[in-house]
Amino acid sequence: MNPKNEANRTVTIERIYDAPLALVWEAWTNPEHIARWWAPKGMNTRVIAHDFVKGGQWKYAMTMPDGNEFISEGTYKEILPMTKIVTLADFKPMTEGVELHILLEAQEDKTKFTFKVIHPTEAYKILQEKMGIYNGWGSTFDRLETFLAS
Repeated sequence: MNPKNEANRTVTIERIYDAPLALVWEAWTNPEHIARWWAPKGMNTRVIAHDFVKGGQWKYAMTMPDGNEFISEGTYKEILPMTKIVTLADFKPMTEGVELHILLEAQEDKTKFTFKVIHPTEAYKILQEKMGIYNGWGSTFDRLETFLAS
């Protein structure tokens, strides 16, 4: 993605998780864990593919309460263990052609989590905001918080 005007094209969500960095990293990288939290509340996730290496593909099916499924998938661009994951991502049919940055930082026994969704254009970012991107990811990260506490 072109770094030009990146800030204007980026949705950023930050949280502090009451869990050690190693546990948060495991939740993001272990497909068995991903299946337990990756989707907004009320949805289930099935991991179809999870090749957690640079250039590796991931693909998850999210089932809505009405039985309809939508697919999220992407390609890992960068993995810095315990620190950073960068992946291209499509969430068909709602969001396509974005780049996700997952940034983790230990803060004593907690983990600072920064999540960025970088859109191809500022207009697309604004459209995603209107469609509820903060609510969807917020609900997903609430589920992650519950999972980390269990």
